[in-house]
Amino acid sequence: MRSCQLDENAPTRKNYFGSPAVWILLNLAFLMLALTPPHLGLRAQANDHRTIDSSLPTVSFSLDFPGSQPDHFTFKIDVNGHAMYESTAKLSLDSQDEDAFHLDFTTSARTRAKIFDLAARAKYFQGPLDSGKHNLASTGRKSLAYKDSKKDTHATYNYSPIPAVQELTNLFQNMSTTLEFGRRLDYDHRYQKLALDEELKRMEDMAKGNSLEEIQAVEPILRRIAADPSVINVVRARAQRLAEQAESSPKR
Repeated sequence: MRSCQLDENAPTRKNYFGSPAVWILLNLAFLMLALTPPHLGLRAQANDHRTIDSSLPTVSFSLDFPGSQPDHFTFKIDVNGHAMYESTAKLSLDSQDEDAFHLDFTTSARTRAKIFDLAARAKYFQGPLDSGKHNLASTGRKSLAYKDSKKDTHATYNYSPIPAVQELTNLFQNMSTTLEFGRRLDYDHRYQKLALDEELKRMEDMAKGNSLEEIQAVEPILRRIAADPSVINVVRARAQRLAEQAESSPKR
């Protein structure tokens, strides 16, 4: 067996990581990562890499209501259930800045069918939707639109007396509430775990009051919280209950 001997004349390998210049560059890189705004994991969790097909019939809804949270959001859903959600909102009540959010997800077949059925009952938003009463309090500027190969209709309203429009408005607002919970939970789980308990308690209360729709869209973040041993048990239990509710909700 050949023995290995050190060659005293061999050139020594330089320790580049011991160089002060390299350490300065590494520290700057870590600082840049720390200051980079978070890209919420919820986007990757719910994104199934299927986008809205513009050749298919689509229903869109938007709401602009300054002073509310979110103060702007929009949905676009095609007849196959592929959905896009965008909003602008604060990540916490004490935050001074608003954050733009984008999420692609797939609705349940039940919700997809309900949306297109209600659009049909509302005559695909042809003609005025607003009540025309000017003494009503503003609840935000809302817009509904429908588009297919033959129709391209759009109408705005504050309050509509049309039952199908009322149902659609409530459905989209409840879906937004669910997705905003998911967005905040993802942020809290990353950066302020102590805020999770209050957020999940509010979410449970709203779920019990049937004020949430499409909970399965935020199931991944609920599962992550429930499985995280660094989160206190009462919070993990809340997340687990909501995840089980999401799993049992109709998806087909």
